[in-house]
Amino acid sequence: MKLEAWQRFKQIALSPSPYGKREVAVALIVDSPWIPGFTGISHFDYFTLPDAWMKANLYMEDRFPSVIFIPGFWVEYGMATEPSAFGCPISWKEDSPPSIHPILHDISEVSRLRTPRPREDGLMPLVLHLYQHVEKELKGTGHHIKMVAARGPLALAAHLRGFTEFLIDLKLNPSETKRLLEITTETVIRWLQVQKDVLSEVEGILVLDDIVGFLSPEDYLEFAHPYLKAIFSSFEGMVKVYHNDSPITHLLGSLVEAGFHVLNFSHTMDIGEVSQRIGDRVTLMGNVPPLDLLVRGTPEEVKSFALDCIKKTQEGRNLLLSAGGGVSPGTSPENIDALVQALAAE
Repeated sequence: MKLEAWQRFKQIALSPSPYGKREVAVALIVDSPWIPGFTGISHFDYFTLPDAWMKANLYMEDRFPSVIFIPGFWVEYGMATEPSAFGCPISWKEDSPPSIHPILHDISEVSRLRTPRPREDGLMPLVLHLYQHVEKELKGTGHHIKMVAARGPLALAAHLRGFTEFLIDLKLNPSETKRLLEITTETVIRWLQVQKDVLSEVEGILVLDDIVGFLSPEDYLEFAHPYLKAIFSSFEGMVKVYHNDSPITHLLGSLVEAGFHVLNFSHTMDIGEVSQRIGDRVTLMGNVPPLDLLVRGTPEEVKSFALDCIKKTQEGRNLLLSAGGGVSPGTSPENIDALVQALAAE
């Protein structure tokens, strides 16, 4: 992203206050589900041709100069990078991100798991190599890689074990499940750190974990909070963004203590309620419906909803106007323009 875009994002992210100066920006989480289709290339080209990848990301930045894309120039292979380092089989398709297949057929098998080596295992070394190449190519263009990302500990555990199986294990086999979460948490920390180490300007991290929203408040405190907190506390001085687009209204009071600065949350939650409950403690990033409006709606409908988000958050104080989740396949440029127009109308 442009340096001025990062500085604006950082200022909003680190300065939540219900009484502070109104400061709103459009910020969107974008990755491989949306970018290849939007830029007219196949996923195979996007994943395997560095020049095509670079061209697609630069086009996106140039087309929407006032939008802050998070994390920005993200080297990722869908959700496959972290699971691949454990040996999960990956199925590839030309027109969509890859699918991941679990490797733990019984929770007792967690005893054989080891934390991966990011410079050697799975797709991780390819990501690191491409990051180094990309950063060199970006020099002189005015763009910078300021943030790195990782799937969260519960999301990774669910990929290794299977979503349903992981939730059942959580209740029936808590000890083994906690051991699995210890391993995935260490993996997330190590993976973020190594990405940061191979780049020269990283000042922020993005952690994505929707599985947390499926837990009760009691289970969250036992099986999620300690691990999320361990991750965020490992990166002092960094801007910390947490994405979870599952319903988490019942967890807000505890979740806000995990140690992040920005919360990207589900469009199913009322942004006014979220703002009242925690908007003075973190910066909110949301909350326009990604499918019903950004994909299926008209620009007028998107703009109207965006203006409502601003109104409900004390006229947009410390709001990063965004989708209630990542940008979905099929999102039109006109609907992204409508988000920008909503700010201009204020």
